[in-house]
Amino acid sequence: MQNRLNKILRRRDEFIERREKRQKRTEWLKQRQESKQHENSDEEKLAHVEVEEIQNNIAVIVREKAIQWLVIAFKVVLFLLTILLPMLGSLLYKGTKWMLATWAHLSMEELVAQLKTPMKGTNSDLIWDFVRTCVPAAVSALLFIIALLVLIRHLKIKQWIVQIGAIATSCVLIFSSLHSVWVELDVEEYLENQDTISMFLQENYIDASLPTLTFPEEKRNLIYIFMESMESTYASEEVGGGMEENYIPEMVELANENINFSSSDGFGGISPVDGATWTMGALVAQTSGLPLKINLRSEKAEGDVEILPGATVLGDILEEQGYNQVFLIGSDGEFAGRKQYFESHGEYEVKDYVYALEHGWIPSDYWEWWGYEDSKLYEFAKQELTELAGKGEPFNLTMLTVDTHFEDGYICPLCGEEHGENQYGNVMSCASRQVVDFVNWVKEQPYYENTTIVIVGDHLTMDSDFCNTVSRSYQRGVYNTIINAPIEPVYEKNRQVVTMDMFPTTLAALGVEIEGNRLGLGTNLFSELPTLAEQFGIEKLNQEIRKRSIFYEQIAGKDNIDDSVME
Repeated sequence: MQNRLNKILRRRDEFIERREKRQKRTEWLKQRQESKQHENSDEEKLAHVEVEEIQNNIAVIVREKAIQWLVIAFKVVLFLLTILLPMLGSLLYKGTKWMLATWAHLSMEELVAQLKTPMKGTNSDLIWDFVRTCVPAAVSALLFIIALLVLIRHLKIKQWIVQIGAIATSCVLIFSSLHSVWVELDVEEYLENQDTISMFLQENYIDASLPTLTFPEEKRNLIYIFMESMESTYASEEVGGGMEENYIPEMVELANENINFSSSDGFGGISPVDGATWTMGALVAQTSGLPLKINLRSEKAEGDVEILPGATVLGDILEEQGYNQVFLIGSDGEFAGRKQYFESHGEYEVKDYVYALEHGWIPSDYWEWWGYEDSKLYEFAKQELTELAGKGEPFNLTMLTVDTHFEDGYICPLCGEEHGENQYGNVMSCASRQVVDFVNWVKEQPYYENTTIVIVGDHLTMDSDFCNTVSRSYQRGVYNTIINAPIEPVYEKNRQVVTMDMFPTTLAALGVEIEGNRLGLGTNLFSELPTLAEQFGIEKLNQEIRKRSIFYEQIAGKDNIDDSVME
């Protein structure tokens, strides 16, 4: 029994010993597993730390590189601004001074219209004058900045200080130039007018297709001469002009012997309205009774665009009456849309500089001034008149001279030196002799008895200094005379007349009876009816013309208007 008990006790002890061993082994395995897990965790932490460090290092490198590139880009931009802004500032400053000096009476409307007009046909002398006046200033500024940047390398001056100074000075020049344009051209009023709708044109416009126009049984011929920049101002003060000398004595005598509408009680001129202060505007105003307020789309100005397609103008009326019509000019007719205007209103045969080249009137390489000079224009006009008269039908020969264009005009072999070194004065005197000689030639022709001659300046001169001595109290106006009209005006002197009045007045000068004596915005000056300028005043008339008119835009044809400058 005792042995059996001892055996049981011994087995118990062995079981306990084995259990303790298992427990110890289990604890050892657990500790080992925990140790491995701890080691793995440390490795993972170490790897994570290494990844973060790598990422941080990469970010630092990227930031440093980005900063380096930004610094390089900033330096490049700063360098380019240092080089380009002084050039731009000098060019803009000098160009602004040149523009305001070259076009003494420039308006914002005219500037916008000219900027939208293709360069084709422009006098190269004008372009080269801009280049000679403005480009050297820009080049000088560039060379000065380059020399300055090279010099500071040898001086203890930080380059960025000089660069910032150059940029700041350039910005002042640019701002000064823009401010001059803003003030001189009254840009603020121009912008306000684009947003101000006026009913003035609609209320005062007379559609020329509506009144009854009664032509004489024997229709009279018309010779209409637009004289470039020709003013009554060029006569001496003692005969009604604004000058000390009389630069146009022959033309003054011609006007005094015939019909001359004047703002004074003697020889004088008529006023161009806004929208008629440059050649194309003047052509339109005098033949349609409307100002040229539209800005032709550049891509259409050399194509088939119709200018004022909704208006009935002089050419349309004469075409309907069976007139043969020719527009004769010594420059490129496509410049500013002149050819398109006359072809689309009356089917004029436009004989311009290009026509003269193509038909052998002048050598293939001939070029003077804007094409060919006025002495040739008058000779070609004589040929045209002879040919037109030979057809036995009424005719309208409209001409545009060019020798008296600014700056200083064109000296031809016929010009003298009666005014010394005053080139523009000599050109004006030459133009006076030529046009009167031409009129005298026409008077000797068999068709003269039934022909009316109208001579009108297109606009006031844009020459920079020719009229500097004219008194501010003198009312400058364009030259005008009507020769061999079948009727006499009721009031010829002390009138407030604008160039738009020439539209109905020209028809009246052909013996046409006009119902109501008003066409377009113009008044028949042979009648006793007051003009719009006399009713409202020229200043008020111009104010209303400058405002936007939906009615006018309908006449002009919306497709022909550049909205980028109308808005």
